[in-house]
Amino acid sequence: MGKWSDILRDPNARFPGESSEYRRARNELLKAEEELRQLNEKVAAQRRALPAGGVLAQDYVFESAADGSEVRFSELFAPGKNSLLSYSMMFPRWPEDPRAAVPGGKTALLPLVEQPCPSCTSVVDGLEGAAFHLAERINLVVIAKTSPDRLGTYAQERGWRHLRLLSSRNNTFNRDYHAETPEGVQIPALNVFSRDEDGTIHHRWAAEMIFADGDSKALDSIWPIFGALDLTPDGRGDLAAYPNLQY
Repeated sequence: MGKWSDILRDPNARFPGESSEYRRARNELLKAEEELRQLNEKVAAQRRALPAGGVLAQDYVFESAADGSEVRFSELFAPGKNSLLSYSMMFPRWPEDPRAAVPGGKTALLPLVEQPCPSCTSVVDGLEGAAFHLAERINLVVIAKTSPDRLGTYAQERGWRHLRLLSSRNNTFNRDYHAETPEGVQIPALNVFSRDEDGTIHHRWAAEMIFADGDSKALDSIWPIFGALDLTPDGRGDLAAYPNLQY
């Protein structure tokens, strides 16, 4: 049997009932998709080649959503795994977010402005599905400004079982790594850190495009729902109230 790529390769692949007009347009799109893939690979290589960023501002102390225990940032790195991906979710949500509240459970009893962001919830839902697999290669953590009790309760209500969830309510991590405005409003932030052989922790990358244009597409790399929608004729559609916690 040949290589998997050889088995997949079929330059004459066609689908039932397609017209010659469709095939011409699809082949043009195929060329564009290949160019995009090559560009994505080039950008990914450029990202990996970044020099180490600044040393971790401090060994932040978090509170575990699982049991309320204190956890230092340096303790988030498991033996043999020197990369850490952190996602800072908006919990509490943006104060002017008009989307519907959590539909039930203890979290639904909180005032709306103290509830979690629906968009961040959908991001973390996706990370929950990937966490078991990612744990083989990297360290993954989800951080929120809310109390560990509230975060732990919401995790139970959402069925988040594989994620390490931490409260940053008593430290400045969110402010230092751009997950919070000077006024205290929470911002979704994606950051990558690495640990050197001597234990020094460096910041390596952040989803800074969100600061460049204010567009949450900067989080697309970990947000699977939009990758799926982009494949459909209707695309992302009207996102004014999407994603939500009630449909």
